Amino acid sequence: MTTRALDIGCGNTPKNPFSMDEVCGVDIREDIDAKIFQANLAVDPIPFADEFFDGVSAFDFIEHVPRVIYMPQRRFCFVELMNEIYRVLKPGGTFLSFTPAFPASAAWRDPTHVNIITEETFPLYFDDKNRMASMYGFDGYFQITGQRWHENKIHLITEMTKVIPSDNLA
Repeated sequence: MTTRALDIGCGNTPKNPFSMDEVCGVDIREDIDAKIFQANLAVDPIPFADEFFDGVSAFDFIEHVPRVIYMPQRRFCFVELMNEIYRVLKPGGTFLSFTPAFPASAAWRDPTHVNIITEETFPLYFDDKNRMASMYGFDGYFQITGQRWHENKIHLITEMTKVIPSDNLA
């Protein structure tokens, strides 16, 4: 059985931290030869079918996705992106986020960073227990399987697994 990985915000080369058989990328520019598909993930859906990937990664990307925009109605872009990640992952699939995070100055110094992540962002808002982002439209259930700092507390690495809710969670 072929395994597939998706690297969102991949730039010129999709990364494959899961060592999957196939890897694709999504970025604001398309390069079909490199298996990079075009989408502005602040406003566009991930251009793949439901439950298509075994793993999704985001390296230095989610801090560039606005939390809220008005066009003209209010949209919760980051929550919508997390819904899209959940949608394209197979049950038991993994999402890996590698993100400059607070309190590191790297989280703030780049003027294109519009979404500041903390150690509490994923466990409180996108896990299968607290699910605080559900009040903003998050429909998924992730189990946080690991979270650690990398490079002297500059990058926060969060690993989450897609779980299917039991009747008592839904």
